[in-house]
Amino acid sequence: MTGSQGWDLLIGLGAALVVTWLALIAALAIARPRDGLLREALRLLPDTLRLVRRLAADPGLPRGVRIRLALLLAYLAFPIDLVPDVIPVLGYADDAIIVTVVLRSVVRRAGLDAVRRHWPGTDDGFAALARLTGLTQPPPGA
Repeated sequence: MTGSQGWDLLIGLGAALVVTWLALIAALAIARPRDGLLREALRLLPDTLRLVRRLAADPGLPRGVRIRLALLLAYLAFPIDLVPDVIPVLGYADDAIIVTVVLRSVVRRAGLDAVRRHWPGTDDGFAALARLTGLTQPPPGA
């Protein structure tokens, strides 16, 4: 392309990073909560972060669940996001979507009861969290 192998490599790597970033953004758009739940996810984010920290520290949960939660906390603490936080609304929406996706997998593996034990917020907030994760309490006797 440019005649210089170094520049060709840099251009190729840059193009690969852009394509990967666009694929991740598309995956986030597909996995996002529907029906206005994204706004609810953003509202619940402080309680959800405390929940994630508490769940990650619970030795009674499977190790895979705690590892997922620790990786989530590391992602949230890392200063570079998929969508920069300086972009209004969208900057924080990617964090909310990723938290929602990880919590869905945690609830499916650890159970809603474990999440309920560690939930620091209100009952209404927990009900919203259950809607966001796509799970509800099993009916009695099930």
